[in-house]
Amino acid sequence: MLGRVETERPYYVGATCRQGHRPLDQELDVEGTAYSPGVRRMMAMVGSETSFERGREQLQRLAGLEVTTKAVERQAEALGAEIAAHEQAEIQRGLQLELPEVAAPEIPTLYVEMDGTGVPMVASETEGRAGKQSEPAHTREVKLGCVFTQTTVDSQGRPRREEDSTTYTGGIETAEAFGRRLSVEAYRRGWNRAQKKGVIGDDAPWIWNLTEEHFPGAIQIVDLYHARQSRLAGWELSGHLWPTDEGPRRRWTRKREKKLDGGRIESLRRDRRSLPVAPPGAAQLLRHEADYFAANAGRMRYPAFRRQHLFVGSGVVEAGCKTIIGSRLKPSGMFWTVRGANAIVALRCNRLSGQFENYWENRRPRAA
Repeated sequence: MLGRVETERPYYVGATCRQGHRPLDQELDVEGTAYSPGVRRMMAMVGSETSFERGREQLQRLAGLEVTTKAVERQAEALGAEIAAHEQAEIQRGLQLELPEVAAPEIPTLYVEMDGTGVPMVASETEGRAGKQSEPAHTREVKLGCVFTQTTVDSQGRPRREEDSTTYTGGIETAEAFGRRLSVEAYRRGWNRAQKKGVIGDDAPWIWNLTEEHFPGAIQIVDLYHARQSRLAGWELSGHLWPTDEGPRRRWTRKREKKLDGGRIESLRRDRRSLPVAPPGAAQLLRHEADYFAANAGRMRYPAFRRQHLFVGSGVVEAGCKTIIGSRLKPSGMFWTVRGANAIVALRCNRLSGQFENYWENRRPRAA
């Protein structure tokens, strides 16, 4: 970190294997690299925050270190891949072993939230994949999950997230693999010790399939704000019913939003019978809406959730998608490989979960 340093160290050759060994390189954590651990840590941190080129500039301007853009990329992705491998080992350990009950206080309320967001990929990573509207895919979905606790409410009885309680985990992987990942994180955070357990997400089927599999018995909540903004909530449908008259369209939509906020899902379903004759486009939306409310009615009892002082929005994971994924992996002109994206996602999740310093200190066994 203070410039170039030359070291002299013993070099041993095994009498039988004839392989060379430099024990001091291992002890100093410089085996196979020209960068000290401190410099590698700095490169990883700037590479996780901004583009690799800007990271190189920051190291030069702020620390006087002359490194290449490629070196920043390699070190950031290498540490991220190391963290990801450590996570996978923990996941496998958590799945194979019966986790012991931790002698710790009960948690009043613990939440799990999950969502997905697309990340732009190089062409080879999306070859043969279908995108939206039958077009070739240009992105791959990062599935992101978060776990956090709630211990208090504000003066109006609204829930308050416990400060610094949020941890994140995610990656470009199948829903099955992501479910295992998130369940291990939730149990690590004390899922078994939570008095109330909630899962919040949008209406994506994979979210609720994973919830049924990994978090049985949890209170399931469809994000209210997503439901309001969904085309199934009414605005697009009202456009088909009153294409030239905005007054009735707005009144009808507001009325439906109030019913949605009030958890009156059956009433929303009954409204279909009182509608005027629907054009073809509206008829299809009505069928989708009926399926939507039938599948999610139990997850949209918002007054009951509020009476329990529970969150009804998935803003924590949505903000995570923007902060952890979007701000670093989705700026204009960026394209990723799955390996590179997963490494940076692992590194950013680790850092923004407040685990980086502990991981860095414990990543190598101490020399005897």
